[in-house]
Amino acid sequence: MQLEHLIQTITLAAIPVLFAITLHEAAHGYVARHFGDMTAYQLGRISLNPLRHIDPVGTILFPLLSLWMGGILFGWAKPVPVNFSALNRPKQDMLWVAIAGPASNLLMAFGWALLYKIALSFEGNYFSEPLLGMAQIGININVVLMVLNMLPLPPLDGGRVAVSLLPSRQAYQLAKLEPYGMFILMFLAISPVLSFILSPFVSMMFKLFSFLIGL
Repeated sequence: MQLEHLIQTITLAAIPVLFAITLHEAAHGYVARHFGDMTAYQLGRISLNPLRHIDPVGTILFPLLSLWMGGILFGWAKPVPVNFSALNRPKQDMLWVAIAGPASNLLMAFGWALLYKIALSFEGNYFSEPLLGMAQIGININVVLMVLNMLPLPPLDGGRVAVSLLPSRQAYQLAKLEPYGMFILMFLAISPVLSFILSPFVSMMFKLFSFLIGL
């Protein structure tokens, strides 16, 4: 990617990426508090301030690398701390805490899709082209984060959903992968495997958005 194009893309991507990761993590904290765990609230992590959630590697380095390499744009933030044993019903409530993050990305993707459609109606206007670019990135990053986080690999949200739904014995076996989950994910990310896994689901979501909002 040429330097000028890369700088332009970074400028357009900054707001969608920060919103995507900030609201994703804040959603976990809000739902955890609702179900009885005050950990994130007491640490000041239930916040819409991006600075409280930025991870230098996941929020800055990986998105920049993925943009530069022309792959799927994705990243992550510092996880909001959740003490699952403090939830009212730990195993059952874990499901709702985990799914809150991807659900927030789904809602944001719809929001960016609506903005994209609005910007299309002003095509030719000075602001329409950057708005279209920003909205497209907003849709992309939120769809990718939603699909990525629903992979059944702890500590990803999909892994916690699986632990919540599986019988206790199988849930325990899957939960033991958590210390190695991020290493597995990073290995997959630097190989073609992650893109191969995510691409069909990401493509399906884009088609769904196009159908629902008439793009």
